[in-house]
Amino acid sequence: MSEQEKKDLIERVEAALDKVRPALERDGGNVELVEIGEDKVAYLKMLGHCGNCPMSQMTLRMGIERVLRNEVPEIQGVEAVSPD
Repeated sequence: MSEQEKKDLIERVEAALDKVRPALERDGGNVELVEIGEDKVAYLKMLGHCGNCPMSQMTLRMGIERVLRNEVPEIQGVEAVSPD
């Protein structure tokens, strides 16, 4: 993946994340894109209340991943990065 392709992918992922952020923020949380791997997996960090919430994995898989795959079909999956 070229640098330009990666930059475009990052912009599109951020735009998709902007669609889910209001719901996360209502619960005192947020999400941060850490990186997109060469395998086109988005590595995300759950922040605030979402970082320690027992439901964060479900939010990540059923909410965020679903939106990302719909908005950016090239994304192969999402993985959580420790909020440390």
